[in-house]
Amino acid sequence: MALPQPFLDELVSRSDILDIVSSYVALTRKGSNYFGLCPFHNEKTGSFSVAPDKQIFHCFGCKKGGGVITFIMEIENLSFPDAVRFLAKRANMEVPDTGEDREAARRRARILALNREAARWFYANLSRPEGAAVNAYLAQRRISRKTAMDFGLGAALDSWDSLLTAMIAKGYTKSELLAAGLVVQNQQGRLYDKFRSRLIFPVIDVRGDIVAFGGRVLDKSEPKYLNTQETVVYSKRRNLYGINLAKKTKRPNIILCEGNIDVITLHQAGFDNAVASMGTALTVEQTRLLSRYTKELVLCYDNDTAGQTATEKAITLLENSEFTVRVLRLPRRLENGEYVKQDVDDFIKLQGPPAFEAILNGSENQMDYRLEAAAAKYDLTDGEQKIAFAAEASALIAAMPSAVEREVYAGRAAEMAGISREAMGMEVKRARGRRKRQDRRALQKESLNVAALHQPKDRSLRYTDHRSAMAEEGVVRLLFLDGTLARRCGELEPEAFSSPLLGSVYRYQREMDGQGRSPALAGLEGRLAPEEMSHLTTILQKPEVLSNAGRSLPDYIQIIKTSAAKRQGDGGADPLAAAVDRLKERKGTGGKRHV
Repeated sequence: MALPQPFLDELVSRSDILDIVSSYVALTRKGSNYFGLCPFHNEKTGSFSVAPDKQIFHCFGCKKGGGVITFIMEIENLSFPDAVRFLAKRANMEVPDTGEDREAARRRARILALNREAARWFYANLSRPEGAAVNAYLAQRRISRKTAMDFGLGAALDSWDSLLTAMIAKGYTKSELLAAGLVVQNQQGRLYDKFRSRLIFPVIDVRGDIVAFGGRVLDKSEPKYLNTQETVVYSKRRNLYGINLAKKTKRPNIILCEGNIDVITLHQAGFDNAVASMGTALTVEQTRLLSRYTKELVLCYDNDTAGQTATEKAITLLENSEFTVRVLRLPRRLENGEYVKQDVDDFIKLQGPPAFEAILNGSENQMDYRLEAAAAKYDLTDGEQKIAFAAEASALIAAMPSAVEREVYAGRAAEMAGISREAMGMEVKRARGRRKRQDRRALQKESLNVAALHQPKDRSLRYTDHRSAMAEEGVVRLLFLDGTLARRCGELEPEAFSSPLLGSVYRYQREMDGQGRSPALAGLEGRLAPEEMSHLTTILQKPEVLSNAGRSLPDYIQIIKTSAAKRQGDGGADPLAAAVDRLKERKGTGGKRHV
């Protein structure tokens, strides 16, 4: 998306990063910067910073960083063009039209229009004789016609190419049907409908666009569920089934379920705050989406082993988040003399909405749930198993930040195990000590990782000439502090830089000085990829003293030029300068050479 730089500059100037970030993250001022818990990874101590004077953000934990456009790309999971549109709409600016942008928008619009036509076709099949099997299944699941209409449910026919034929007749191409994930291609090149003889669930995003489909079999064949793969309009990590309806709820929380049928059953029973993830465990991207509409989540997964595992994973993901998390545990029901699991759909049909409302109101907080789940694994009448439970429970409680909470739950765990509160309190204290030592070791490891940032995961950012790259970093830092220093760089060309990223940044800094403008990190938005912006903000966090520029800048330049000459095999390099450089290297390492 080639947008005019003046437009991007104005967009960034109208989009104050502190205002933008504050709408997602609780920030506290410390000196000239603001700090909070990073929205991109779980942490207990805020390592996420915003520098209003530089208009950048940086996390000292996960190393993400950049300007306001990069932040929106990361937090909203948007491409660069979509992030620009997002901020432009907020700033009441019109995005300039570009040919490339028009083509991408046209492709996206065609896929969304195709999905809408396909959804209408699936829904219309419910009124045709060929949709009788799906209608029978809906009746069996007690899903009313009104609910089917609210969710846009439909029927995929027992045919190889009914949808393919219908959509081609409406003017869509085979390539568009493939791009939308509505048809698949076999090894012989033949196209056929992806969804056949299934109940269809359109996936509708928060904007009301149909972005994907799910299909459920009507019998016991496999796979039970089939979902649209990733497309230009759909990412399963970023969407939740039912969110288009649940976002309007007046209830104080949102219920997370396992399946589409559970969501539909709950909405039909009056619980319009239910959603489900799209065939995956809960993701960070989905939690960001949920945070727009609620601060309280109720986990309502099946009470089988898979459901318990999903619950534990979700709790772990949501630790230290802004959400209050509760767990709704569905009771097992007695059937033929045995207690069997039941899902939300079973419970609502057998017990009714009032019974579900009662257990929803009585749902446990996450620590109550975890202690109960831990206790269920042990025979607490056995001494050794009682000790094992106390160890597991103390580790869970030790992670709680509040001393009051630790004392309350230590007492609760003591009662469950049948031991004294004092004994459990000592176990928690020891577990907390171990946890602090582990945290210190993790922090030390993190510090080592920071020191090794010249070898980032992205190979394109790794330094091939470390000594030159350190000098290149110094030049870039100084020029961001004072853009006019570019005039004192003489004949130092970007091509002399060993790091392509730093050479590109230096070229931008010289361009800005040539235009009489000060270089700003935000001015690189759109020129650099998010991982490049993150790497650059990490570099800019390193100290650099502007008052020493008279000595440090010439030194940096000399190192870069000498290193470039060495890399090019330039026999004309000054041998005396090279000898001085070698001496400096030896002195910097105590006179010893690195092996």
